Amino acid sequence: QVRLVESGGGSVQAGGSLSVSCAASGSISRLGCMGWFRQAPGKEREGVAGIASTTKYADFVKGRFTISKDFAKNTLYLQMSSLKPEDTAMYYCAAVSGCMDQFLLSPRTYNYWGQGTQVTVSS
Repeated sequence: QVRLVESGGGSVQAGGSLSVSCAASGSISRLGCMGWFRQAPGKEREGVAGIASTTKYADFVKGRFTISKDFAKNTLYLQMSSLKPEDTAMYYCAAVSGCMDQFLLSPRTYNYWGQGTQVTVSS
């Protein structure tokens, strides 16, 4: 069993930056695919960024968000810049032992999920 715990969410003004983290219990070297997802009220959960043998970003965050992971700290990160009010959502990290890169942004790919951290961007 893998436990994922997000942190670092908060409130920021439009145009600002924020980073969120996801600490995993145990080594992330066994988690071949990891990703960030978000869900706004009344909307479906959507893929934001994923990392495996490659990185993959949703079009609406390309050039603004960066996903990375630190094996020494067993932590996944999402650095967000040029934030927009429409980026407001609960952000979740997810992981699975292995996947195909083409499905990195699909929620159905993952079987481990964190509880989420709220990101609010005000205009």
